[in-house]
Amino acid sequence: MNKKTLVNGMLLVLALLLVVGMAYQFTPAIGNLMGSGGSSSKSGTPALKVNGSTITVEELDAMKRGNPILSSTDGGVLEDDFKTYMVAQQVQQKLLVEAASDVKVSRDDVNAEITKIREANDLTDNQKYQDALQQAGISDAELREQVKQQLAVQRKVEALKAAVPAATEAEAKFYYDQNQELFQNDARIVGRWIVVKDAKKAAELLKQARSGADFAQLASANSEQNKDRGGALGPIENGKPKPVTAVTLPTEVANAAFALEQGGLTDVVTTGGKSYIVKVEEYLAPTTKPFAEARADAVKAVDEQKKNQATEEWFDKLRDGAKVEVVDPAWKTEDPVVATVAGKNILYSEIISQVVNNQQVAGLLQQVPAEQASGLVNGMLKPGLVTQTINAYATPVLVKRLNLAITGTRQEQVAALSAYGARNVQVTDADIEAYYQQNKAQFETAASATIAEASFKTQAAAEAFRSSWNGQGDFVQAASKAGGTVSERGEVTGGGETLSAELNAAAFDQPGRNVGAGTLSPVTKSGERFSVLYVTDLKPKTTEPLSAVRSEIRAQVLASKQAEAGQKFIDTQVATLKPVNNLQKILDAQAKRVAAAAPKKPAATEEKDGAAGTATPDGSTDAPAAEGGEAAPPAQE
Repeated sequence: MNKKTLVNGMLLVLALLLVVGMAYQFTPAIGNLMGSGGSSSKSGTPALKVNGSTITVEELDAMKRGNPILSSTDGGVLEDDFKTYMVAQQVQQKLLVEAASDVKVSRDDVNAEITKIREANDLTDNQKYQDALQQAGISDAELREQVKQQLAVQRKVEALKAAVPAATEAEAKFYYDQNQELFQNDARIVGRWIVVKDAKKAAELLKQARSGADFAQLASANSEQNKDRGGALGPIENGKPKPVTAVTLPTEVANAAFALEQGGLTDVVTTGGKSYIVKVEEYLAPTTKPFAEARADAVKAVDEQKKNQATEEWFDKLRDGAKVEVVDPAWKTEDPVVATVAGKNILYSEIISQVVNNQQVAGLLQQVPAEQASGLVNGMLKPGLVTQTINAYATPVLVKRLNLAITGTRQEQVAALSAYGARNVQVTDADIEAYYQQNKAQFETAASATIAEASFKTQAAAEAFRSSWNGQGDFVQAASKAGGTVSERGEVTGGGETLSAELNAAAFDQPGRNVGAGTLSPVTKSGERFSVLYVTDLKPKTTEPLSAVRSEIRAQVLASKQAEAGQKFIDTQVATLKPVNNLQKILDAQAKRVAAAAPKKPAATEEKDGAAGTATPDGSTDAPAAEGGEAAPPAQE
């Protein structure tokens, strides 16, 4: 059997266990549960019981093996975290399955799903299917049972959502008011263009247009498109071209034309084998649709949020009412209350779940040892996650207190409350000017040129060649004849890594150089040699004017000011609820617990390790004792 096919089949069958789960991604926590791995088999070694339903050691082990983050550590603080995460996820998955146990799923339904899986993943051949299952460590019966369970959960969630009341007029209007950017018509322009195949001809026509020639007449006489209406982009109506949106133009042409918010002529834009010139006669900025026109979309969005909220609240009740019994002491975990706000307890496992699903943590564990990674996660990531989670749990209470028509999951409500807190933010011309001046590099296009380098052993030889070569003939041949070593660099971007800093300055920072003409640089020392550069096709560095990027800057500044104002509003409101944050106490207790549970090393090993210092559970290092003195205190984070 082809090894690649086998591996792909295995991965696809495993991925299939997520298919049904993806149908109810109403909240990140629940969306991940049904794909957390494990077998639905009732056999195996019991580890825990959830409301009487058994979680086996084999299910937990399979979950660990199937997740590269969970399997990346062996001992230490992160291992303790991941163990808590696995138990919490398996408990929650059992709760979902139990809650949907009253939903009927027929054998035909399951068979249909299995058939879809096999057909989609080229596993219709029975032997290939069995091989893939074996590689995945799951039997056909177990797969069918998991599919059955997941179909039941999906249908349970669909039934819950179907029972949610529709959005009210007040809820839809509030959503519309707080999300104006979602209900905007596209920007449009009134204009004309000239389209030709010859770039030189386009450049000449642009020169004529800039000299005052009638653009419509130029288009009628020369353009290959729309010449019958004087190059008008849209149909002529009442003697004037109708406005058009950006999607009606080639992308590069649209980018150039829609940057001209004050109107005017674009440069020649060459794309797809043609050259374009656009004259923008009028720029029509995006406008917000009236509520009557946007109402249907607002209602649809709020309906979805209310369904998400109902499902999240349903799951919260399942979790709060769970009865968990530890059968195997090896799987006893600590899941204390990490924070409390507005009478709601936040479990530590919620924070760990966000750590496990953070892509940066996956990358971190590939780069540094787990002990070091745990120090960074505990010191930098977890504190921020706890604060964010406190805000999320506090927001529904704040929404009710402020009497706001906000709906959705906790995270959706946080976003809406932030938008409400930033509702009065304005962007001034001074804000835009300041951003432009402070970030000019963002709007620069680097210089470029075609460069050949002649390198000499001595400065005298380089100076002699530079003085003798008059720009006639072939530079490479002339430099080689003069004893230089020639490197044809080709097209080079200023400030890049192709040339050294000294040669970059010699090529691009010389005043008075003719754009496009071939010129020689001054003799420049680079390393131990002396170089002369032959620079052709020079295109100087350009900076887009403020007028061309004003709308782009305004959007960036507005988003930044709104995020800052919204977060400040939420922080102020949450503070009134006096949340309690227990993270540091939990981390301190965990470090002591993990250290106490670590296997004791033989005395000889401990003495040897002590000479170099040993890692502590939080990722710091205990320094060895100085000769004849006491041990130095551990490093502080």
